Amino acid sequence: MFHPDHSHSPPPPIGEPSLRSIGRLFPYLWEFRGRVLLALALLIGAKLASVAVPLVLKEIIDALDKPRPEVVLPLAFILGYGILRFASTSFSDLRDVVFSKVTQRAMRRISMAVFQHLHALSLRFHLERQTGGITRDIERGSKAMSSLVGYLLFRITPTLLEILMVAGILFVKLDWVFGLITLVTLAAYIGFTITITEWRTQFVRRANALDSEAYGRAIDSLLNYETVKYFGNDKYEARRYDNSLIEWENMALKSQRSLGMLNIAQAGVIAIGVTLMVLLAADGVVKGTLTLGDLVMVNAFLLQMFQPLSFLGVMYRQIKESIADVERMFALLHRPREVEDAPDARELTVVAGEVRFEHVDFAYNPDRPILHDVSFTIPAGHTVAAVGSSGAGKSTLARLLFRFYDVDSGRISIDGQDIRQVTQDSLRAAIGVVPQDTVLFNDSIYYNIAYGRPDATREEVIEAARAAHILDFIEILPQGWDTVVGERGLKLSGGEKQRVAIARTLLKNPAILILDEATSALDTKTEKAIQGELLEIARSRTSLIIAHRLSTVVEADEILVIEAGRIVERGRHLDLLAKNGVYAHMWALQQQAEAEDSAA
Repeated sequence: MFHPDHSHSPPPPIGEPSLRSIGRLFPYLWEFRGRVLLALALLIGAKLASVAVPLVLKEIIDALDKPRPEVVLPLAFILGYGILRFASTSFSDLRDVVFSKVTQRAMRRISMAVFQHLHALSLRFHLERQTGGITRDIERGSKAMSSLVGYLLFRITPTLLEILMVAGILFVKLDWVFGLITLVTLAAYIGFTITITEWRTQFVRRANALDSEAYGRAIDSLLNYETVKYFGNDKYEARRYDNSLIEWENMALKSQRSLGMLNIAQAGVIAIGVTLMVLLAADGVVKGTLTLGDLVMVNAFLLQMFQPLSFLGVMYRQIKESIADVERMFALLHRPREVEDAPDARELTVVAGEVRFEHVDFAYNPDRPILHDVSFTIPAGHTVAAVGSSGAGKSTLARLLFRFYDVDSGRISIDGQDIRQVTQDSLRAAIGVVPQDTVLFNDSIYYNIAYGRPDATREEVIEAARAAHILDFIEILPQGWDTVVGERGLKLSGGEKQRVAIARTLLKNPAILILDEATSALDTKTEKAIQGELLEIARSRTSLIIAHRLSTVVEADEILVIEAGRIVERGRHLDLLAKNGVYAHMWALQQQAEAEDSAA
């Protein structure tokens, strides 16, 4: 059913980034649990080897730091040093190789899930959305997922693990003060990083939002290129785009300045910690409580620890931004569907193709009802037309039959089956639509016609083009079937686009046909040329014709006259004229207008 309480709800708000995003990623990663566990084992092995390197280096230095070094070099320690260095690097590389399939597959599966979910969302969502902003969110979200896993699992975790191991070794082998300085430096560093990053995240996230807004505005302007030119609004569009960029620039500058502050604070903490550790170790060597090897070991540990730690701020910021991007993408994925299949939905079985509307009420918004108690039947193989002024609710009939929306009350059935109780896929497979504004893919004419049934043979596609009277036009084109129609089909005329739409609907070969003001955007001559083709394909099918021009429906088996969402008259063309009511008045006005056009 249609739920007015969330019909116009905005996308779920993106609150403070949280670890919920990581939890949402877990099922996608755990599919390859064997690879995940192997990668973690390699990670631990790499860190153990890395921590062992300074310990071996200490033994080498101490063995050589004697008044008369042994004639035999500490060969075993030197070989061990080289092996550990190699193991540390190679284990890390092997870990990346093992885990790469996990992240790539997870990215693919999540991107696919979002793409399919967007197609499953209601028409209302797609009429309100901004295409550029959504595609940017998906693109950033899928990339952020890879960054999030990489930073958390293979950067932050091993770095913290190494620091804790080093602090423990220094505490046991040297003095508790070394371990304490290590932990205090780490705590101060993390404290500064989190505090300043939390403060600057507002600038980063606002900059991202403005980036999506500017990108969406640019895409929208380019898609409406002709409209921009019609009204000479090039400079106006440039100003709107630049206004978005100005605000984005200000936020980006604030983000950059706060980054500088963070880097300075981090460098200061590390410098103090390193200086204290080296000073303490040097003092121990002078006093004889520590060996030269201990000093070298402490120095090696500091280099190993603080080198990755210096990137902790960058990684933390990236994690925060990645979580925000992933949450934005998951917000799309978890946006509720307005129209869903019933739990026990079955396939639609079309036997004859009778369509029945029974006491249908519908409103796009609760405060603005569109249809009131609409009832009519389209017998199998018959044609029913709905006519009336703009906004009367004619096109809403087509949208409800195709189940872009669900009725508020009443029911719509096909061969006695309530369309809410059958699967949307089977319902839509049985219905063909020739819309008023045919939108084509920026691909070849062949692709656009074959889209009606992608598994059709070339012969079937050619036959559909012949039946739609567009084959001769295609064959005289320089590139023939390979002619690219341009964005939204802009390279074709209105009549050519409508014939492509007719051809692909014929190729689909639906049992039920909807012609939604299919010729209202065409000139009178083109309309008359296509009108016969439309009536021919409607003749053998159960058809609903939505029309503004009455001349297109005079041969319909029944005509419904709709005013303010109610059926005010119904009957055949001649019967309605004889009633001398609303339909007769509309007919007279249109005939007069056509006569004046012909005279002009």
